[in-house]
Amino acid sequence: HQDKLLFLWSLVVSIFGIGGLLGSSGSRYLTVKYGKKKCLLCNNLLMIVAASVMGCSKTARSFEMILIGRFMCGVSLCVPLHHQYVGEISPRKLRGFANSTSSFFWSLGKAIGQISGQRELLGSQSLWPMLMASCGLPALLQLVTLPFFPESPPYLLMHKGDQEGCKKAIRQLWGEGHHQADIDDIMKEKATMKNTKILSVLELMREPAFRWQLCTIVILTATVQLCGINAV
Repeated sequence: HQDKLLFLWSLVVSIFGIGGLLGSSGSRYLTVKYGKKKCLLCNNLLMIVAASVMGCSKTARSFEMILIGRFMCGVSLCVPLHHQYVGEISPRKLRGFANSTSSFFWSLGKAIGQISGQRELLGSQSLWPMLMASCGLPALLQLVTLPFFPESPPYLLMHKGDQEGCKKAIRQLWGEGHHQADIDDIMKEKATMKNTKILSVLELMREPAFRWQLCTIVILTATVQLCGINAV
């Protein structure tokens, strides 16, 4: 029935956000316990599995596989690791530029997905499974290349206390040279974090000092979601 089809289609679209909420909620615990590099590798594996499940959904004649794949994509993509890892492995003079490239490529990927989804390209009745499985290609590329990168230097020093590992990672990323000033900055950040209380979501909402900043973020985010850009 048409109403049932509309409900299922809405569920397919929205379940991505439910997975994203779950991924975002557990990101802090996972990154502190396992490190950003390991979490990114696991994210890539999860995305490849999700792409395979969605790509095989037509052959298996199962819309449930699309739901599962979309949910797994949401969990994988919405763990906010890419910006953190890129920012932490970049030298100070390139950090702002490196962080902005993440947003640029995120938007570029959305645009390529919209263009590829046209019926003249991969949005046809025969090729749409290939379109849904294409999200696994960037994940596979990162899964192959990321093992050659070191763990984030701030993570090694601040959470593991591995100063030698931090120096080795910095030399591997930024080349040989005198990087003591960068290590001192990380140590200062570590000392600052010791004296800073980590607030929960409820504590953040109740804290008067952050009331206006929180309202600003909520209004901006809601405006983006309600401005029609998603429909476009």
